Amino acid sequence: MKNKLNLLIVLALGSLLMTGCKKALELQPYTSVSDEVAFSTADKCFVSLYGVYDAAQSGDYLGGAGRGYPFGAANIEQGDARGEDVINIAAFYQITYQATYNATAANCEGHWNSLYSLINKANVCIDGFRGAGSRGVLTAATALQYEAECRFLRALSHHELMIHWARPYRDGNGSQVGVPYRDFAVNLPSTVDLVRNLPRAVSDTVYRRMLRDLDFAETNLAATLTGSARTIRATRAAAIALKMRIYMHMGNWPAVITEGNKLIPATINPLAPTTVVAPIGSWALTGSPDGPFSNNSSTESIFSVRNDAIDNTGVNGALPAMLGAANLGARGLVAISPILWNNSNWRCDDLRRTLLYVSGTNANNGQSIFTNKYRDYVGRSDFAPQIRYAEVLLMQAEAEARIASGVSQRAIDLLNTVRNRSIPTPATNQYVAANFATNVDLVRAILLERRIEFLCEGKRWADISRLAVEPDYTTSGIPAKAINGAQGLAMYGCGTPYTPGQAGIPYGDYRFIWPIPANEVIQNPIITQNPGY
Repeated sequence: MKNKLNLLIVLALGSLLMTGCKKALELQPYTSVSDEVAFSTADKCFVSLYGVYDAAQSGDYLGGAGRGYPFGAANIEQGDARGEDVINIAAFYQITYQATYNATAANCEGHWNSLYSLINKANVCIDGFRGAGSRGVLTAATALQYEAECRFLRALSHHELMIHWARPYRDGNGSQVGVPYRDFAVNLPSTVDLVRNLPRAVSDTVYRRMLRDLDFAETNLAATLTGSARTIRATRAAAIALKMRIYMHMGNWPAVITEGNKLIPATINPLAPTTVVAPIGSWALTGSPDGPFSNNSSTESIFSVRNDAIDNTGVNGALPAMLGAANLGARGLVAISPILWNNSNWRCDDLRRTLLYVSGTNANNGQSIFTNKYRDYVGRSDFAPQIRYAEVLLMQAEAEARIASGVSQRAIDLLNTVRNRSIPTPATNQYVAANFATNVDLVRAILLERRIEFLCEGKRWADISRLAVEPDYTTSGIPAKAINGAQGLAMYGCGTPYTPGQAGIPYGDYRFIWPIPANEVIQNPIITQNPGY
């Protein structure tokens, strides 16, 4: 299927300037397939749309096969390896884990290049769908929906770029330098020249344009789709949830709540988590914490990137291969860190400890604890989760706690809704207002719940970044970690104090953000490199 998609998306010039490779910027044969041909029938438009999603799953890596960049696996693996809640076992993620990357590091180039390749494919298809709509090839509603799906992916991609290559929005309230925002197709000599001279936009500009894309997406996306398409294609709830995430990074808590109210009923019962159902799309938590991972298209999985046995990100990229235990058929490369595992505020009887994690052999033939969220070690068909309903509930909980003058009961209820499905006898073990002296304590509990709930789903670095300048919640930079390659089951013990052996890196250090890839700097003479590289 991938060969067919690549053929029909050949005009999507993701391998031009955005590859970062030192190649001549030749438009032939990319423009040999005209828009009129590529978008000449409804079927070709539909396959072109799936080509954009395919670019989200796997992009070019060092001129070879895809490794899950940007969203097929890589954003999850990189997002966790940059944080402190996992341990890099062997050499595979060492550059990311120890922050020793430079402007030619393969992970930086691969992630940057594949994100802009995806963005360009989305832009090419946006133009194509508009043309198909005007010619009557697509109905007006279908053309708008397809464009909305591309604009959702464009916003998702730009936000991923901002998380890794720019200082957080709240450092300077959007005034810091961001990344180039590309909202035009690069498929003509004039547009190649344009992108060669496109500066980095300030953060506020990038964030406002992402929100503009998502407002359009919310208006024009389907409320729901059928079958696996419900999860692997963007729907209205996905756009709303992504807006919540972006407003979180901006610190605009009232806007988070406004968006969240579209997806969360006014009255909720935290003792019956599965009865909390989104008014749009009917999204809801699964009854068990492993529900989203035993079923790729669960009621909770608002947006995931598809992998299957025929088209996956390979042994050097797939989630089960990288994050699973070697004795189960994986490579045992990324283990759980005792920093989180031993945290005394993570209940020892929490069901997630037994349902989602196992002890096993690592890549160095030692023993570690690994996730088994991703379980298809042979076919590698586990979807890459990007947005779950649990995230919607916890984002809303944090926003409610942030704006409250005291301890917010609504925030506690939202937190409990997620947590209660994983703890025994929640009626007597759930949080109550007396557990929190202030709303700061409540926010800290919510942030810990995010670390527990989304462990090995790539969200840790984004939280480290957005909280970096907040005195009450910051890790003060790249946090201290377990020593690279640390292993042995003796270091794990629920509630047992653990001292990280690898020092942290202060927030002001240049290594907090990644370098712009060297070839991007070479090809765009006005783009500025991040300081220190």
